[in-house]
Amino acid sequence: MINRELIRIKIVQLTYAYYQNGNRNMDNAEKELLFSLSKAYDLYNYLLALIVAITREERHRVDIATQQAQREGTEVPSAKFAYNKFATQLEENKQLNDFMETLKQRWEDDIESVRKLCNQIEQSETYREYMESGNDDYEEDRELWRKLYKQLVQNNVDLDALLEEKSLYWNDDKEIVDTFVLKTIKRFDPANKAKQELLPEYKDEEDKDFARKLFRSTILNGEQYQRYMSENSRNWDFSRLAYMDVVIMQIAIAEMLNFPNIPVSVTINEYVELAKLYSTHRSGGYINGMLDTIARGLVAHGQMMKAMPEPRPRKQFDNGRKNGEHKHAPQPAMQQEGPVVAEKDAPMEPSSDADNGALEQPIEPERNVAEA
Repeated sequence: MINRELIRIKIVQLTYAYYQNGNRNMDNAEKELLFSLSKAYDLYNYLLALIVAITREERHRVDIATQQAQREGTEVPSAKFAYNKFATQLEENKQLNDFMETLKQRWEDDIESVRKLCNQIEQSETYREYMESGNDDYEEDRELWRKLYKQLVQNNVDLDALLEEKSLYWNDDKEIVDTFVLKTIKRFDPANKAKQELLPEYKDEEDKDFARKLFRSTILNGEQYQRYMSENSRNWDFSRLAYMDVVIMQIAIAEMLNFPNIPVSVTINEYVELAKLYSTHRSGGYINGMLDTIARGLVAHGQMMKAMPEPRPRKQFDNGRKNGEHKHAPQPAMQQEGPVVAEKDAPMEPSSDADNGALEQPIEPERNVAEA
């Protein structure tokens, strides 16, 4: 379940935190990274358990309404949604139940939030159409929950706030984890009954190794990677670049140099998107150009054996501009107060939390662009 997109996001957060903390320790920081990634898997299971919690609340409502109808001699309410076949199979899922036994969080502790979601579901057009449908098959039941999740859980501000209160690690995870919950719903097969497999924490050991290696390379070779940036920052004062831009480029260089099977273009595109998410509106264009220049230099000097696309031909500019000056050249985000990276005579060193040997919590930079 934990994919490389999520790993890159966590490494940006943890690298930023690593340099911001006063005392640094590489081993403790790596443990914090892996713990942070494990919390994303907790969230995946917790969101699946939300479907079960909603189903149980609906059954409780149906039971009360049924008892009242029997006393009054009125029509008994439909239990179609309360006993939705997909939700019932998920409720019985052995893997989910075993995992939830290990979690401290329980939806029963936030029953008002569950009830609020039940109300929203009952008021939705999707629910009305489902209840009025004469169909009674598994595919319809599964598709109902896929629609309800997309409509009422995936982009739910109140739910997002509640989850953030539960764990700071979940603040930036839900958008990606939602896609895996939807994928899981789609994969459910009634023939598998309670043994239906959920997504594993890691697809394979290679992704876990990717996280460790990328993070360690980023930190341990940080001074060298920053030197590449400084040498290619052209007319800009490298010491005044926005700190987050430096962190993002440092990780990107580590990925380019240490993972020969990942094309340079893929790496650059991934970190340009992260710059849009975590840094300024100018950062994406500047980082794109800087990383391309650094990559070409590494290839030219035999330090990186990767194919590079042919550079685009230079555009012609008005005579009124200086040679090589772009009309809308991307500008680097500039730090407002003093240098953001260590001076050459004061190299950055690792840190740790003195009390418990772990970073207190990931420092989460302010977002400037919310990606859909």
